[in-house]
Formats: sequence, structure tokens, C-alpha cells
Amino acid sequence: MEHVLGWEDGTAQAAAVRSGDVSPAELVSAAIERIERCDPVLNAVIHPRFSAALDEAAGSLPDGPFTGVPLLLKDLGATQAGEPYCEGTGFAKRAGYRSTRDSFLTDRFRQAGFVIVGRTNCPELGTSITTEPAAFGATRNPWSTDHSTGGSSGGAAAAVSSGMVPVAQASDGGGSIRIPASCCGLYGLKPTRGRVAA
Repeated sequence: MEHVLGWEDGTAQAAAVRSGDVSPAELVSAAIERIERCDPVLNAVIHPRFSAALDEAAGSLPDGPFTGVPLLLKDLGATQAGEPYCEGTGFAKRAGYRSTRDSFLTDRFRQAGFVIVGRTNCPELGTSITTEPAAFGATRNPWSTDHSTGGSSGGAAAAVSSGMVPVAQASDGGGSIRIPASCCGLYGLKPTRGRVAA
């Protein structure tokens, strides 16, 4: 079976790894190529971690339901040890702040077998329904770069909608998954409170 890696969803990519049709390293390499091609225009991925992701994909990954599937984390809420974490703020960016630990959610993603390839843009402290932080600049809508991606998970929505990755973590307090999904031509679901661990 020929795989169109930019447009298969996370379950299809995970199934391709389980069947041996593709390797985790191939999936991650393809995602990196798409990010490098699309992101200069869209500005969805503000903290790439390509080298580390390639090393992880080539190594021993947990045997989970999404083993080898590339994932982007929103730069708000899901911390990762040693990686930049700014929540859209200029002061954290200027300070070069890096997380000291994995959040519970990040740990769960890794246990599921995902390979984290970077972090996505969000408005400062998630307080806006557009993704235009002064510290990192606006994320552009893949369907029309003159239009908004919405927020606060605008970087995540733009990355998935453009095919950079099949899955990106997002969060929603008052529309922050649903608004960007609507703006970028995706389905967005806010889970029931307490249903998904954070």
C-alpha cells in the first residue's frame, strides 16, 4: 500500500507502523520535511525539536496505540523537560526558559508512542481567540493566509490542517480547540471536563 504520509490521520499512520509498511523514523522525517516546507509561511511551529525527534524515532519507542506517530504540543500547558516553554510570552522567550519536567499529559503522550516533533504557536497566556502573540508573530491560516486561524490553539489547527502532522495537542477553556478547528476546516471536540487528564 502506498502511503500519503501528509494526509493520513494518526490512526492510519499508527497502523502502517504496526504492519511494517513504514517505520517511525520515516513518519517523523516526512513530518519534518512538511514542517520545513510549510511553516515559513504559516508560522505554526515555534519550537522545533527535529534532531531529538529523529533520535527518538530511530530508537526504542513505547509499544502504544500511536507508536511512531509524530505529534506537536501546544506551547501552553503541556511541558516537556529540557524544551522551551513560553506560553506565548515575550519575557519567557527572552529569558530562554526551558521546562524542568514533563507534564502528566506529555508523559501520557509519550507512553502512547507519539514522537514529539515540536511546539505550536498560541496567543499570550491563551487569552485571545486569535493566534497573534507579539513574541512569535501571527500564525497564518493554511486555506487563506490573509485569514486568522482562531485561537488559542491556532498553531495546532494550522499544523494539522496543512498536513504537517496528523495530530497536535490542543486545549480548550472557552473555545480554544473549537474556534481554530472551525477556522481551519477541521473538527474540534472539547472533551467533558475530567475526561482527559491534563
